[in-house]
Amino acid sequence: MAIKYSPKVGQILLCDFDGMKAPEMVKRRPVLVIGTKPNGHGLVTVACLSTTKPEVAMDYHLLLDDNHMPRNKFFERGNTWLKGDMIYTMSFERLSFVSIGRDNGRRLYFQNRLSRENMKKVYSCVLHGLHIGSIAEHL
Repeated sequence: MAIKYSPKVGQILLCDFDGMKAPEMVKRRPVLVIGTKPNGHGLVTVACLSTTKPEVAMDYHLLLDDNHMPRNKFFERGNTWLKGDMIYTMSFERLSFVSIGRDNGRRLYFQNRLSRENMKKVYSCVLHGLHIGSIAEHL
């Protein structure tokens, strides 16, 4: 189910990339919220997450601590990598919260966020993905 309000920076959500064209992301996958505006007209900026280790880890890849990940089917395969070179501004309609189970019939969603220190590392990776990594030292 699509989110109805602006998520918080550092939150992990699921994004439906259906309708995109390869080599863009083309499937439902986890993303990390890296930018949002209170009146952002239903848009949020995200960076893609993957459980597939990069063939060659670059400055725009970041191995995320497993303790920050939700416990569900997308994250059971081991380590989770941020792909700082794959950022998108997406509609709320494409985003949903990560379900982590039920409690007395009520759905439970993952609400934790990455810390400021971890988000600095994320932003550094994104800057490297945009080929402006030299300014990352100023974060």
